[in-house]
Amino acid sequence: MAKWFVTAKRADFTKIGETFGISPVLARIIRNRDIIEEEEIRKYLQGTIEDMYDPGLLKDMDRTVEILLDKISRRKPIRIIGDYDADGICSTFILHKGLLQAGAAADTAIPHRMKDGYGLNEHLVEDAFQSGIDTIITCDNGIAAEPQIRLAKEKGMTVIVTDHHEVPYEETEGERKYILPPADAVIDPKQEGDAYPYKGICGAVVAYKVMEALYRRLELTQKEKPLLEELLEMAAFATVCDVMELLDENRVIVKFGLSHMKNTSNQGLRALMEVNGIDKGKLSAYHIGFVMGPCLNATGRLDTAVRALQLLEEEDRAEAVRIASDLKQLNDSRKEMTDIYVKQAVRSVEENGLMQDRVLVIYLPDCHESLAGIIAGRIREKYYKPVFVLTRGEEGVKGSGRSIEAYHMYEEMTRVRHLFTKYGGHKMAAGLSLEEKDVEDFRREINEVCTLTESDMEERIHIDVPMPVSHVSMEFVKELELLEPFGNGNPKPVFAHKDLTFLSARILGKNGNAIRFTVLDDCRNKWEMMAFGDPEPMNDYMKKKFGQEAVERLYLGKSQDIRLSVTYYPSINTYQGNTKLQLVMQQYQ
Repeated sequence: MAKWFVTAKRADFTKIGETFGISPVLARIIRNRDIIEEEEIRKYLQGTIEDMYDPGLLKDMDRTVEILLDKISRRKPIRIIGDYDADGICSTFILHKGLLQAGAAADTAIPHRMKDGYGLNEHLVEDAFQSGIDTIITCDNGIAAEPQIRLAKEKGMTVIVTDHHEVPYEETEGERKYILPPADAVIDPKQEGDAYPYKGICGAVVAYKVMEALYRRLELTQKEKPLLEELLEMAAFATVCDVMELLDENRVIVKFGLSHMKNTSNQGLRALMEVNGIDKGKLSAYHIGFVMGPCLNATGRLDTAVRALQLLEEEDRAEAVRIASDLKQLNDSRKEMTDIYVKQAVRSVEENGLMQDRVLVIYLPDCHESLAGIIAGRIREKYYKPVFVLTRGEEGVKGSGRSIEAYHMYEEMTRVRHLFTKYGGHKMAAGLSLEEKDVEDFRREINEVCTLTESDMEERIHIDVPMPVSHVSMEFVKELELLEPFGNGNPKPVFAHKDLTFLSARILGKNGNAIRFTVLDDCRNKWEMMAFGDPEPMNDYMKKKFGQEAVERLYLGKSQDIRLSVTYYPSINTYQGNTKLQLVMQQYQ
């Protein structure tokens, strides 16, 4: 079981509440997100796009704009080379639409996951050269493509890199030497000497910043305001899909994007909402990250991401709906395949003696390589360990990793980089390629250099506010909306109630994937509490703790014996015109 901790960061919550017109409880939650200074709190609660940072602060931005102005004026052919995930697709859309509107001769190329692999490669460079391309612009990739960019330069092409990933480095005697590609301009907030105040932006935001700077120089900012707003919607979409922290500038961008997406002019986004049955008036970051985004990602996983780009660029409503329906079907297939291989991965861990490993390396040779990252994430959740899932690709073995908070995955991989033919990533996720003969050596060596302790591998649940459910009200739940959008870096608040009495339970949902409880608070008031997900683990836990008969009585609505401590989030449930408070269980013990 996870360990529970109450987050107790100090501040004058009453004063913060009075300054910003919020409750002390809300002030405490904001402080728990490490938002401390008054200006930070203002920006968190009231920030607008006026608070976004100047794109000119990005290193090489002036140089990039000068190059683009020159290429546009001379109608030199430009090729945008993106990536096959949602961030790469949105980045490509932003640069392509923005450059075309500015008068550029621009086209696009997105690598095929299976044939090309991640990012810029020699084949894409050669194809651009043979097509008479003058300038390559990468987006959401390129920072690690030093050999490929050198090849492009040898062929006389201009290259601009726009990326947000970590800059590769070599470490000798404790000193790091960063390796920048020999491009004509490199835009990446993570490179040395970059003055951009917030480093945690995604590739699509970097692409948007380039267009913003270009349009400012062309004095088109006001004339093309609707276009720039559409491009910023896409940057917001990608920010959520790429699991960026929803803090600082990202929070401003996503709040703007969500409010504008509800009435978006983009037929592709409208179609995605329609085929997934999303009420656009209630659109949230959850819908982007877990419903719409996976439909875009599914094309890059099982087909070609070009289809997703076509959807975003489609202007005919009927055609957009047709493409969106295809993407949804692809995503449904992806879900089914994922479930099959997650079960295989669990068997591999538990039957092949991997349980003692601190870093799990799981080889699923027949699994579609595009599913490796999703499966790694699921296995990490189950065991709370860093996980690499490897599959057999067309050329050797490919894999994806997902990490835990105490393990910097990219840095740990650099310690065994001699085993990889290619690798990249950041603290929480990574990708790699290696030869099949080195799979077992990788498993052994990555564990030998691992310094994780037992404590590091215990999941921690951080409780924002220990608060009896009797304190929940409609007004309080509505006030919590000020904290949205929720996501990485700005999670839903966690409230806790100790020893809550459970009176009854009923399994709901066509797949039986929810339990509706009736619980009793300290004031003898009854509440409805929902628990979502597979009910079996919770039922097993209660049977072990309270006995089979007690759980049977619970499901008969005759329980008085079961008392559990829970973490929860309060919400408002509206059904057939009736509105009532509802508690959503997060954890139990």
